[in-house]
Amino acid sequence: MDISVVVPLYDEVESLPELTSWISRVMSENNYSYEIILVDDGSTDGSWDMIVKLKEGNPFIKGIKFRRNYGKSAALNTGFEAAKGNVIITMDADLQDSPDEIPHLYRRITEDKYDLVSGWKAKRYDPLSKTIPTKLFNSATRKMSGIHNLHDFNCGLKAYRKAVVKNIEVYGEMHRYIPVLAKWAGFIKIGEQVVEHRPRKYGKTKFGMSRFVNGFLDLLSIFFVGKFGKRPMHFFGSMGTLSFFTGMILAIYLIAEKLYDLSHHVIPRQPTDNPLFYFALVAIILGSQLFLTGFVAELVARSASERNKYQIEETI
Repeated sequence: MDISVVVPLYDEVESLPELTSWISRVMSENNYSYEIILVDDGSTDGSWDMIVKLKEGNPFIKGIKFRRNYGKSAALNTGFEAAKGNVIITMDADLQDSPDEIPHLYRRITEDKYDLVSGWKAKRYDPLSKTIPTKLFNSATRKMSGIHNLHDFNCGLKAYRKAVVKNIEVYGEMHRYIPVLAKWAGFIKIGEQVVEHRPRKYGKTKFGMSRFVNGFLDLLSIFFVGKFGKRPMHFFGSMGTLSFFTGMILAIYLIAEKLYDLSHHVIPRQPTDNPLFYFALVAIILGSQLFLTGFVAELVARSASERNKYQIEETI
């Protein structure tokens, strides 16, 4: 099969007939073998009934229904598991992504040999309350991930080589950082394609301001797990050692200061009168806790079932 189109959706009953018809038309015009995987993330507006109806008239449509709303990441991950195409295209169900982009995205994967191609909506129809925070997050993600050639990590319109989606796990709010997940999994040929951003035709956006806080926390999680997931002691141990020895140096300094005063027959100050005493105490305690955290995390990592699971591209 050439292409799997994975569409996560939540309460998008009005757009589904037009979207699936549009995708099918593009596939037929280009003679692609394909499937459309619609993942209903706990909709309450009759979206699932519409999917069942659409499948009766289009055998290329497949539907997956969650019992409740789990979020876009869960829907994408489930769609990735079900996908059978050599190239996987993801797009939102609100018709703001154009299926006419599919042929070019497909060629970028099959002919240009990219692992992942992410859409960039250079001209957007979103309000400033959404575009400004998005730009800030994209800037932070570029710096932390080292993927400097992407302008928009969160664009729903993306194309993947099959091996990519089968070797990454998307959870939490990680769908915003799939290119980062792909890079940590060893897929480094990541490109970008300018795509059309269409105004929303039906319904309203399902994302609130809380997604920016969650997105930032997930970015930190990706950075930590990707860099130190298999060696947590390197992170916690180094931080703990640095903090502990900083506290010890301050403590030795305070002791030396008191001994100096005694040797010169000067009445020494009480250690608690010096603010450095408290800095030293906190640094020693914090350093010990960080070191112990690293030790426990190392034990957990070494006991994990996937401690020696690595991405192997090819064997001969």
